[in-house]
Amino acid sequence: MSPYVLTILLSSLGLGTTMTFASSHWLLAWMGLEINTLAIIPLMAQHHHPRSTEATTKYFLTQATAAAMILFASTTNAWTTGEWGIDSLSNPLATTMFTTALALKIGLAPMHFWMPEVMQGLDLTTGLILATWQKLAPMALVIQTAQTINPELLTVMGILSTLIGGWGGLNQTQLRKILAYSSIAHMGWMVIIIQYAQQLTLVALGMYIVMTSAAFLTFKTAMSTKTSTLATAWAKTPTLVSMTALVLLSLGGLPPLTGFMPKWLILQELTKQDMPLMATTMALAALISLYFYLRLCYVMTLTISPNTTISSTAWRTQTIQTSLPLALFITAALGLLPMTPTILTLLT
Repeated sequence: MSPYVLTILLSSLGLGTTMTFASSHWLLAWMGLEINTLAIIPLMAQHHHPRSTEATTKYFLTQATAAAMILFASTTNAWTTGEWGIDSLSNPLATTMFTTALALKIGLAPMHFWMPEVMQGLDLTTGLILATWQKLAPMALVIQTAQTINPELLTVMGILSTLIGGWGGLNQTQLRKILAYSSIAHMGWMVIIIQYAQQLTLVALGMYIVMTSAAFLTFKTAMSTKTSTLATAWAKTPTLVSMTALVLLSLGGLPPLTGFMPKWLILQELTKQDMPLMATTMALAALISLYFYLRLCYVMTLTISPNTTISSTAWRTQTIQTSLPLALFITAALGLLPMTPTILTLLT
């Protein structure tokens, strides 16, 4: 892809997200989401391959459906209330439709079915953008309207997402599908607490973006898209593989790593809200997710290569990829735990 075209597309991605962040009018927020979607479509389809074309088509259809539902919900709300402001969402039908559309946008259960299939057809760089940057604008709208959305609906979606994200990733061997189910599970953690403590949602979203970026960039450096090829990574970059194992365990929420802190704070807040059963369900769902992260760690660090792998051994050539973003994200993913009180203080 031409550098000029790539610059325009990435600038449009930033413009769409910023427009949604800054908007207080439904049409402006909808326009930002549309610019965001239309900017990532060429990035997804740049590899002229049937899988990427299929993934792009699925993504476009689901996002177009979600955008139409948001536009219809905002029009319905304006029709009944006479207000176009985002904070004036009061019509029950419009609220439910809007929540469903945003769940479709971010891949929240039970509207999650497109996420693993789309992620599987993309390269790792575009998958990273889809799993991180594309979540920001819809999550901003969810946070702004969290107090008007039906709390039971948010709770059901949050629990379903954590359970489906855990169960769905158990039998996967494709790394992109595993990270897609990881995204679904983490979205459930963010959504279930959003009505009680929005700062915890922001903390969980920030930690998720840092850890997922580290995982995607590591797999890109190791040129791995399947769990079987991870077994050859130890012989090439042992230090990176050691750090990646800790990043994956942090994604699973294992103490004393960074990913444990948002989950612990969310469970603590749920307990304070007299929802111990909910907190127990979320903790058990996190244990299910932790299993497939442990399986990836086992394949990377405890499997002797290349005797037990069925894939061909990759050439041990020097990588030409930029390592600074990878180093920054891994450092942040492993060292942000002591900074959590400071982050919470800044957000409250």
